[in-house]
Amino acid sequence: MKLKVTGKQPNSKYCFVCGLENECGLKSKFYEMENGELIARFFPAEVHQSYPGRLHGGVSAAILDEAIGRLAINHKGSGLWGVTLEFSMKFRKPVPLDKEVLVRARITSENKRTFEGTAEIILADGTVAVEGKGRYLKMSLATITEDDFEGEQWQVVDEEDDPAELELPRNNC
Repeated sequence: MKLKVTGKQPNSKYCFVCGLENECGLKSKFYEMENGELIARFFPAEVHQSYPGRLHGGVSAAILDEAIGRLAINHKGSGLWGVTLEFSMKFRKPVPLDKEVLVRARITSENKRTFEGTAEIILADGTVAVEGKGRYLKMSLATITEDDFEGEQWQVVDEEDDPAELELPRNNC
């Protein structure tokens, strides 16, 4: 299934999930899709492993949580972030290293102050490996951090290899 990319979210410098200058980070890229979902792309490496050749479960939690939290950024033009109130996940299959991994996230319900969302890590064959769900408080970056996060560290844009569409793998089982 192909989905049109309607926007790319910025990266930061040092965030573990999206920081482009974090040597041990995932360097994930986040894309807003025409259907309101968010897709993340990243390549897990050996530094992200638990058992040999497998992505650490805590890293899986980090990317799923980040993807859901980012849903608030451009949702209905809010410009807000989602700060985690509750988060849970289910592990279905191991996530291999050194292959591109996709994360797909969506808002499932919301009110004025909070929202709920779900996300999953999807393997190249379309299999859902890990599922996450959470509840988030909507907050501005200025409220979340005291640093000049938005000006100096946040609006880092890496447009290399940005697609106009993303194809999600299908699980034919």
